[in-house]
Amino acid sequence: MKAFLTIKEIKDGFKKRQFSPKDVLSFYKNRIKKYNSKLNAFLEVFEDEFEQESTKKGLLENIPGLLKDNICQKGRITSAASKILSNYRATYDATIAKKLRDEGAKIVGRGNMDEFAMGSSGEYSAYGPALNPWNLEYSPGGSSSGPASAVAAGLVPWSIGSETGNSVRVPASFCNLVGLYPSYGRFSRRGAIAFTSSNDQVGPLTKTVYDNALIASIISGHDPKDGTSINQPRQDFTKNLTGNLPKNLKIGIIKDSLESEGVVPEVKIAFENTIKQLQQMGAQTKLVNLTNIEYGIAVYFVISRAEAASNLSRYDGSLYGKRTQNPKDLEEMYIKTREEGFGNEVKRRILMGNYVLSAGHKDAFYNKAVLVRSLLRKSFDDIFKDVDLLISPTSPTLPFKIGEAISNPLEMYMADYFTVPMCITGIPAISIPCGFSKTGLPIGFQIVGPRFSEDLIYQAAYAFEQKTQYYLQNPKDFE
Repeated sequence: MKAFLTIKEIKDGFKKRQFSPKDVLSFYKNRIKKYNSKLNAFLEVFEDEFEQESTKKGLLENIPGLLKDNICQKGRITSAASKILSNYRATYDATIAKKLRDEGAKIVGRGNMDEFAMGSSGEYSAYGPALNPWNLEYSPGGSSSGPASAVAAGLVPWSIGSETGNSVRVPASFCNLVGLYPSYGRFSRRGAIAFTSSNDQVGPLTKTVYDNALIASIISGHDPKDGTSINQPRQDFTKNLTGNLPKNLKIGIIKDSLESEGVVPEVKIAFENTIKQLQQMGAQTKLVNLTNIEYGIAVYFVISRAEAASNLSRYDGSLYGKRTQNPKDLEEMYIKTREEGFGNEVKRRILMGNYVLSAGHKDAFYNKAVLVRSLLRKSFDDIFKDVDLLISPTSPTLPFKIGEAISNPLEMYMADYFTVPMCITGIPAISIPCGFSKTGLPIGFQIVGPRFSEDLIYQAAYAFEQKTQYYLQNPKDFE
């Protein structure tokens, strides 16, 4: 077997009897053993998953993958890369974990991440950062750092991350992968540890659009145990991947992505080349002004921290997870458990969240953020009356070196400029590769659509991917 096979290639190999399930499991077990010590992509490898073939027949039969460490797997540690949950074993499978296993998938580990998904670089993990296979001095993006790093290095052919502001799409951009943030409610959130409940969604990370659409098809569909799940049946997102753009497709180019000084020159050049490529493929393009986009980061900043403070209030040592040793009373147990268990970034966000929710500041901050969120949603609704899809760079920056962004949290937050608006309005977007920097670092762009337009987004992404084939390039040190 060779490295960097896609899901589709593995399935074809099974069909042609080029290799067996045992061969595949052994191959990936050996790659993880060889390379994970360099990458720190896995927090835990489930050795037992490699010992026995899956008895379930399905679309992912005996194909190994990785779940981010905030997605529950029954009987396994689910720590969200935090010390406070380092001894917590999930009592049930997340709905998406069950759906993947029902299709024969082998989930072979827990993926490293920023603690409680709070971060854009992976450096806020309590267990050290995952590294970018394209250059080990650089971040693979966050907070789904481990899942992205593992797929990019060919340790697994697919993974599942989660996204609240950028955490699937930016890692996809930084690692030359495909990453989807779905319409809010498209995939079940049951069993995914909450950060910002009104934004959080799980999403697949893969090498190709087809593989991504296949995973999305498997995990789509209504979940009666999730109150935010939409009442729609499972959908096959692979059936319309023709390799051609739909006729008369109108694509809006978000004006800020070409005119903002925050977009670094190499990203801008790659994005301009992307626009030309889409035009040559028959797309009609026009520059569009997305009103209120400049408020996206501020809205996200306020709402995400408010909801984080609320969601993380349950971790106090009284019910589950770590508890401080020998507290003198209940108050000291709460305080010391949280002081010892949470990292600095989580503490920072909890403090800010409690501040914006406090009696003297709720109207000034939180309520206004909710109002502006509705205005931004209307801005998208108005634009999609005129165009079918929108495009922009996924991130205005190139991958950053480990240590650069963590010393300037505000600068890290601004890297989410183009991804946050979709999360706070619940509309789908996909990041796909569109080039490389002069030093060989990946660059991605995103395709954005109205709510429940994943099928159209996948069609456009697949057509671009097949024409450009950036996915064929892999990090040389892991070949």
